[in-house]
Amino acid sequence: MPARPNDAAAFHALHNDFLILPNVWDAASARLVQEAGAKAIATSSAALAWAHGYADGHHFPPAKLVEAVAAMTRVTSLPISTDVEGGYSDDPKAAAANVAALIDVGAAGINIEDGKAPHEAHVRKVEAARQAAERAGVNLFINARTDVYLKQLAAPEAALEETLARAKALREAGPAGCLSRARR
Repeated sequence: MPARPNDAAAFHALHNDFLILPNVWDAASARLVQEAGAKAIATSSAALAWAHGYADGHHFPPAKLVEAVAAMTRVTSLPISTDVEGGYSDDPKAAAANVAALIDVGAAGINIEDGKAPHEAHVRKVEAARQAAERAGVNLFINARTDVYLKQLAAPEAALEETLARAKALREAGPAGCLSRARR
């Protein structure tokens, strides 16, 4: 089932206003959030992993993530943004294949984060995800997250400059939205 054509557009439009994006971990929680009045939902990588007996941090099998998102799209009409951690692969092509599978089951957006690997790898994964979405004909909302502060990827005096440099590189890679977890 390809992404519902208007979900990605609807999800983009929701970002023109203040958006509360509740996190869910299975079809039941997705339906409950819809019934509570949410306008969109997001998956929590940690909650999904833990709910299925896996540790957070790239341990949840991507095929199980796709199954979980497919179950959510069967029970809710809300746009779904999926936390794909770092794409569940260091290889941009494999990360893009994971994103394409999520688009196929109805994901309207993704959250893809960087880590301790060189930032260029994150940028290549974001570019590959965007290309996968374009091939699918879906204007996927890509929240490209950088964790300079959270993961202490730069010395404190250089963290702001590093965050801004990463954000600029990510914007040029073509995501629809960029977020930095600037925790001070």
